Amino acid sequence: MFSVYKKLFSYIPDRKGLAYLAIFFSALSAMLMAGALYYLYEFLRGLLLSGNTASAAAYALVIVSMMLAGSLLYMTSGVLAHMVAFRLETNLRKRGIDGLMASNFAFFGTSSSGKIRKIIDDNAAETHTIVAHLIPDNVGVVVTPLMIVGLAFVIQPLMGFLLLLLIAIGAWQVKGMVGKPELMSLYAATLENLNSATVEYVRGMQVIKIFKTSVASFKALSQAIQAYSETALQYSFTCRRAYVSFQVLFASYILLLISAFAFLLPEREQLHLLPQFLYLFSVIGLLFTCFMRVMYLGMYQYKAVEVIDKIEQLYQQMTENKVYQGSEEELIDGSLAFQEVSFGYEEDQLILDRLSFRLEANKVYALVGASGSGKSTIAKLMAGFYKAGSGQILLGQKPIESYSQEAAMRQIAFVFQQSKLFKLSIYDNVRLGRPEASREEVMRALDLACCQDILDKFPDREETQIGAEGVHLSGGEMQRLAIARAILKDARLLILDEASASTDVNNEYQIQQAFARLMENKTVIIIAHRLSSIRGVDEILVIDQGRIVERGRDQDLSEKSGLYRRLKELYASADEWRVS
Repeated sequence: MFSVYKKLFSYIPDRKGLAYLAIFFSALSAMLMAGALYYLYEFLRGLLLSGNTASAAAYALVIVSMMLAGSLLYMTSGVLAHMVAFRLETNLRKRGIDGLMASNFAFFGTSSSGKIRKIIDDNAAETHTIVAHLIPDNVGVVVTPLMIVGLAFVIQPLMGFLLLLLIAIGAWQVKGMVGKPELMSLYAATLENLNSATVEYVRGMQVIKIFKTSVASFKALSQAIQAYSETALQYSFTCRRAYVSFQVLFASYILLLISAFAFLLPEREQLHLLPQFLYLFSVIGLLFTCFMRVMYLGMYQYKAVEVIDKIEQLYQQMTENKVYQGSEEELIDGSLAFQEVSFGYEEDQLILDRLSFRLEANKVYALVGASGSGKSTIAKLMAGFYKAGSGQILLGQKPIESYSQEAAMRQIAFVFQQSKLFKLSIYDNVRLGRPEASREEVMRALDLACCQDILDKFPDREETQIGAEGVHLSGGEMQRLAIARAILKDARLLILDEASASTDVNNEYQIQQAFARLMENKTVIIIAHRLSSIRGVDEILVIDQGRIVERGRDQDLSEKSGLYRRLKELYASADEWRVS
């Protein structure tokens, strides 16, 4: 358990002192509470055996004072532990956010945002009980038995040996009450699966209601419920025998003591031993409470280890295979080259196999090819979204890994087919491209991206909140705002991945104008199925099964009997197709 808390405290170096103070106050509280029981014994002995009411009154005052002080110290310990717990939760969430900020595109391609959020939020919240409640309780579990057994030996050595025997047997039984670690792991896994399946079921509830189906029809949830119930029952049965025998042990121990006191001792000795018996009777109940806390301690200790492991594993997944790990801040130029680059999303399925090519700075290139040929994969590798399996990618004549992530974010702009806008104003959405930009620069970018008609639609113009009631933007309008963001960024390398594929006819002309302004004095890579939009580019690279099979200008490639010509003919026939 100490190793668990050591790992937890490593996340809160500024609150570690409060944690140790909480431990100290909790230990002092346990000592006072145990001491109050000892003075209860002295109170009863003075009152019953000597009839000294004056000393009994003094002892009563000491008992009340110690119990009040012990309660106040325990409450103080709890407050301090809660302060530590809340800071720990905050820092663990910050750790997760730091990982998200440092992660690359590959991580988001394999992990859903819901799953990431659940791991960070749920596991950070799990630490609350481990720290806020168990720090005071754990200290009490250790200090209380030591104090009451030590005081028992002071009162009567035989009583001390009886308590030691009870503790030894109880400890052996508690070990069985905790359950097998492998079953705890299985129980935790089935519970997590049940939570995930329930979320999916709630999301699909509308479909369930429309078709009037039952929960059994949602196979994943049905199986998750069944697996959880079976595992929970199996886990409970492994703890049953130890738990029942533990309850019997404490009940029978007290019963035997009562029997021995009432029937085996003469009446004159009963009065003499009554204070000792009442002390023993009281501390057995206290020991029972301590043992019950130890039983739950095993479960929470397992949870604590699992919580930290999950967050650390998530952080490792977020930051591993990170592309930008260097310190270079500036590009010599906007050139780009692939040297024997191989890559596959799965280790045994290569999409690119030893691909090599070079793109000169400040020229416009187009990547064309059938779906699945590797165009988008090449673009994502150019942008550093994924790390090449082998070979080298040169950006500005230097390995892409030599740049810092901040430098790459400044020098590379990527406009997707479906651009994302945030729940911010239009102005703030565009300013994300370069947060330090002035208002004049942001407004100029909006103007260059042909966004004036968008602003004219709303009374608040650029201050209009995206996502607010009454704010409706078409796909083409959202794309123009994304282009304005890219214009403001003014990166040296621009990648357009099917950026105009889903635009409507009304927006297409304005978007093409915006693209023309965006592409000035930049190295531009366009991925397009609409071949009519790339006729004027400097060079076209035809991709087939991860290889460049043709390369040249539109006119030159059209004159050859190659793949580009076939694609162009297919595009022309598809464009002329009409429903009769």
